Amino acid sequence: MSDSSEWDGRTYYASPQLKPAPFSYGLVGSYVFLAGLSGAAQLLATMLDLDCGRAAEATVRRGRFLSLLAPSLGTLCLILDLHTPQRFYNMLRVVKTTSPMSLGSWALVGFSGASTVTAVMQFVSDHGWGLSWVRHLARVMQIPAALTGGFLATYTASLFSATSTPRWASGGEGLAVKFAAASVASAAAAMQIGERSNRRARDLNSIAIAALAVELAATLHTDQAQRQAGIRVSPSTADRLGVTLPLSLFLVSQLLPGRARRLSTVASVAALAGSLAMRIGVMRQGVESAARPAISMRFAQPDNLPDRHGVAARGSDRRVSNV
Repeated sequence: MSDSSEWDGRTYYASPQLKPAPFSYGLVGSYVFLAGLSGAAQLLATMLDLDCGRAAEATVRRGRFLSLLAPSLGTLCLILDLHTPQRFYNMLRVVKTTSPMSLGSWALVGFSGASTVTAVMQFVSDHGWGLSWVRHLARVMQIPAALTGGFLATYTASLFSATSTPRWASGGEGLAVKFAAASVASAAAAMQIGERSNRRARDLNSIAIAALAVELAATLHTDQAQRQAGIRVSPSTADRLGVTLPLSLFLVSQLLPGRARRLSTVASVAALAGSLAMRIGVMRQGVESAARPAISMRFAQPDNLPDRHGVAARGSDRRVSNV
């Protein structure tokens, strides 16, 4: 194509420029959801335990047990998607600081070990089978569990952003904030279900509302960055409702104290479903953007590459040569 013409998005035989990621929407989407939920639940439980102590014991217990979802069901989903179990522990042969997958694998192992010890000590303490040191050991082990849990709740966004898939690569920091906020919202929602303390339930509702508001803002920021990069992959109705519906329900529950408990439960279920749908939606949209050469080849141009803030540059000359 000559320098004086502008590329119109066509390729030979309409062939994709990129090979779409071979992820299973259901398995990998579930793993990303469970990793975020578990990591954020451990983080919230640790913060509550350090701040409130025994006053929040029931909520802390629930958060510690929820953290086991990633080591159990989440790891199973990940291994099933890899098809060959050896692929998982082969990733543990080295530590590559420039690879989100390598760091994420080690974070999952560290989180699984620390969270399992914390949950087991919690269980032993609840049934009075151990000495006083059992509770103290749980409080000590929750610190590394919370630190690795915070990383686990966000690293999957870096894993997606590090690829050449336009929808993911253009997200930048906005996608990480979106995933982190969704993780906190889903964890607060899950911990709120079954909560008997009205005060603790209101606190968890407030955390969920704040997290959902941040997720909505990050979604708008990411969509703006992707529009600037020339990416036209519209979010599904489930993606939109996944944030706005639970946020609205949580806000209404705060305004109607008489029905707060029932509305909060419905809002929590909606937040959990929306968080899972958001992860699967991001994966689907990424694969769609990679399969469409009109998106992937335009995004690959220098004036569309995102900067370190995740915002595509807007050059004055958008002409393409040597395509």
